[in-house]
Amino acid sequence: MASSLQDSTPSQKRIPVTILGATGVVGQRFLRRIANHPWFYPAYLTGSERSVGKRYSDACQWHLFSEAYAGLGDIIVVPSDPEHALAPIVFSALDAKAAREIEPRFAAAGAYVFSNASAFRMEDDVPLIIPEINPEHIGLLQDQKNRRKWKGAIITNPNCTTVMLASALAPLHTVFGIEAVIMTSMQAISGAGYPGVPALDIMGNVIPYISNEESKVECESRKILGKLFSTPAGKIVVDSTFSVSATCTRVPIIDGHTLAISVKLRNTTTLQDIQNVFSVFVPKTQGYALPSAPRRFIRLSTKIDRPQPLLDVNIDEGMSIFIGRLRECPILDLKFVAMGNNVERGAAGASVLNAEIALALGAIQVPPSYLQEEGRKIREGLLAGKETGGAA
Repeated sequence: MASSLQDSTPSQKRIPVTILGATGVVGQRFLRRIANHPWFYPAYLTGSERSVGKRYSDACQWHLFSEAYAGLGDIIVVPSDPEHALAPIVFSALDAKAAREIEPRFAAAGAYVFSNASAFRMEDDVPLIIPEINPEHIGLLQDQKNRRKWKGAIITNPNCTTVMLASALAPLHTVFGIEAVIMTSMQAISGAGYPGVPALDIMGNVIPYISNEESKVECESRKILGKLFSTPAGKIVVDSTFSVSATCTRVPIIDGHTLAISVKLRNTTTLQDIQNVFSVFVPKTQGYALPSAPRRFIRLSTKIDRPQPLLDVNIDEGMSIFIGRLRECPILDLKFVAMGNNVERGAAGASVLNAEIALALGAIQVPPSYLQEEGRKIREGLLAGKETGGAA
C-alpha cells in the first residue's frame, strides 16, 4: 500500500485529513508536515469557538520558523466536530481534556484518529505506538471498534519523553531483557507549549517538577515494550515487567529532551555487545518507505560530548533518536544519554508516522471516494476561502 500511495498523483490520490486544534503550536507542526506530504493533504483545520469562521491566518499566531501558515492561511477554521470536519484520517493536537470529549466523536463517525493527547494512551484497547518498535500493537484496533461500537478508532503516540526512553530501551530489551531503569530527563521549554514557562522562572534555572510527567513515562514505556497476545476475549497487550523510576525536570533549552538513563539487564553482557546492538538495530518500519521515517532511527555516537540538542535535534527532520556516552554503571549495569526532538518525534511527527505505518500495514482502510476528483475540488474550494465541504 505504501508504494501505491507514493506513486499516485497528488491532485487525485492524496488522502484528505483533519487537524484538530490546528491553531496551537502542535497543530501548526501538523499542518507544516501535512501541507506537502505525498500521501495526505489538509482538508479541514479546526479550532475553538473564537477561531471558527475565520481564515487560518487570522485565527492563528504562527510560531514556527518556516513559511507562515504553511502557505495555507486562507483555509477557513471549522468547529471540532464530525459534522463540519469529518475526514478518513484525523490528527489530533488537542489537550487531554478536550481530546477525551472530541476524539471519540470522530472515531464513532468513522475516522481514524491519530492522537498526540494522553487521554486514551493507557486504555486497554487503544494502541500506543512507536512504529519502529511495536507496530503490531495496531492489532488492537478491531477489538477497540467492536467494544466501543465505533466505525473508526483512536491510535495514540507516547508522551514526548517516553518516546526517547522507550526507543532507547527497545534494542536492549529485545536482546538482553531489562529488569530496572532509572531515568532523569532534562526537558526543553517547548514541551510546555506556548507561551510555556515564564522567562523569569526558567532562565538560569532548572525546574525539578513537571506535572504528571513521571507517571506517564513510567507506565507508557512498559506498555510500548509489552507483548500483544490473542485471548478468547480479544487481543490484549501485556505490559513489560521491568520497573522504571523517572525524574523529570525542565531546563532552559528550546527544543530537544535529553535523558540520563541507567539500566539493569536480565542477562549479562559487554559494552561492546551493547554498542553492537544499538548499531545494528533494525526498525520495524524498514522496507515500507514511509515518508516521515528517519533515514536512521537510532543514531549512536562514540564522541564523549554527544548528543547535544543544539547540534543534533533537527537531523532527519527531528525524527531520529540519539544515543551517546555509553558506559558501565557502578550501581546497575550500564548508563548512557539519549536525546530526541520533543516537538517532532515527540508530537506531530510521531502521529503522522503512526498514520503512515497503519496505512502501509493495511490496518486502516480509506474509502476510494476520498481519493478521487471530489477530494481535489474540496481542497481547492477551501484554499479559496469558499464554503465548501462543510467549511463555514
